[in-house]
Amino acid sequence: MTAPAPGTSPPALAVPAVRLPRRRGVELALLVGAVLIPVYGYCAVGLAHDGAVPQGAAGYGAALGGLALVAHLAVRLRAPYADPLLLPIGVLLNGLGLVLIYRLDLETPDAAAPAQLIWSGLGVALFIAVVLLLRDYRALAGYAYLGVVAALVLMIVPSLFPAVNGARIWIRVAGFSFQPGEFAKVLLAVFFAAYLADNRAALAYAGRQVRRFRRLQLPTGRVLGPVLAVWTISLGVLVVERDLGTSLLFFGLFVILLYVASGRTGWIAIGLLLSAAGAFLVGTLEPHVHSRVADWLHPFASIEAGHGPGQMAQSLFAFSAGGLLGTGLGEGHSILIGFAAKSDFILATAGEELGLTGLTALFLLYGLLVARGYRAGLSIREPFGRLLAVGLASIVALQVFVIAGGVTDLIPLTGMAMPFLAQGGSSVVTNWVIVALLILLSDTARRPPPGPDTGRAGRATGGGAAAA
Repeated sequence: MTAPAPGTSPPALAVPAVRLPRRRGVELALLVGAVLIPVYGYCAVGLAHDGAVPQGAAGYGAALGGLALVAHLAVRLRAPYADPLLLPIGVLLNGLGLVLIYRLDLETPDAAAPAQLIWSGLGVALFIAVVLLLRDYRALAGYAYLGVVAALVLMIVPSLFPAVNGARIWIRVAGFSFQPGEFAKVLLAVFFAAYLADNRAALAYAGRQVRRFRRLQLPTGRVLGPVLAVWTISLGVLVVERDLGTSLLFFGLFVILLYVASGRTGWIAIGLLLSAAGAFLVGTLEPHVHSRVADWLHPFASIEAGHGPGQMAQSLFAFSAGGLLGTGLGEGHSILIGFAAKSDFILATAGEELGLTGLTALFLLYGLLVARGYRAGLSIREPFGRLLAVGLASIVALQVFVIAGGVTDLIPLTGMAMPFLAQGGSSVVTNWVIVALLILLSDTARRPPPGPDTGRAGRATGGGAAAA
């Protein structure tokens, strides 16, 4: 090696190319397990109930495996740096939900699992469409106001239809029913993220300071007014429709994104105070919600009155019967809960037949899904993407908390669908859209920055390479 000539700068050191792992092989391996576990559960239900493997086990496994494979190929093609855990978690939760619904179908005259499988296929198809066609998630910010108008329309329309089980949140046409509010939550998350990203500086640094709370600075009405108006209208509509679970979800989503956009912890305290005051007023004045609060405070009142156990009492009995390891798939009695066993109370079936161990595994799956969403948000430097990832992950987190807290009598029951597990076509389709958007956001977060060694892999979206 020779020294450089005097007066000349030394040559730049060549930086070896670093090939960042894409983890698509890991995702494929996890998908195999995510398909085999529900197929095993499906066979276990048949053996426990009929003493034989169900005839449709092969078809169920082929359908679930086919959907998972096509979704994987779409991710491999359009989002090669995406988080490898998100898709397998979605497939596993969806597959377990189908098993639980099929297990409850054996105790009821109406079979809901075939329809749920069709809705799951539609959800995966929409997942693939979003992954393949949405080349840059930032394009969603341009449709934020159009989206919020569509969200309000979706929430208003069910109020024109007859109430179902005390709530006006369903549309039934030609024998099919769906819940438009499920789609509205994604549109509102996009609107909140876009608006707060554009006004984050005004939220954080401008406004009037509250004297008694020196660390709390209220933004101006011009900045906060539009988003507050949308939030108030959406809550008002949902209260009229008696859909308090979704109302609570929207409120929590609004407060979380406001905190992330402004960085001010005072919003969390204000949000908790407002939610407590709102819950007290609605629980006192609205008869449907008041009955839910009464069931929460006195779950065994119907037994003491000689009318037998109600839904909440049956749910608690199911969790108690499950114990640590559960009774085994197909060997529980959670169907005694009644008409809501496949929807609001499906977690009671999991608690009875899979036990505390199975419930813990389910909550870990949800926790991983939420944590990976937050991780993608933290890794994206561009504000809209960061807020959107946090908002989508928070939707899942809030929904799981509200449902699990309701069926275990921790909080009043609000009537929502457990993501991927519960019966509900619009719910499973919406959750697949959420996973698709998180896939695209995580791809941006983990994608290496543009440079000579990364070729066209880099994309100027503000993302950066993050550890897998």
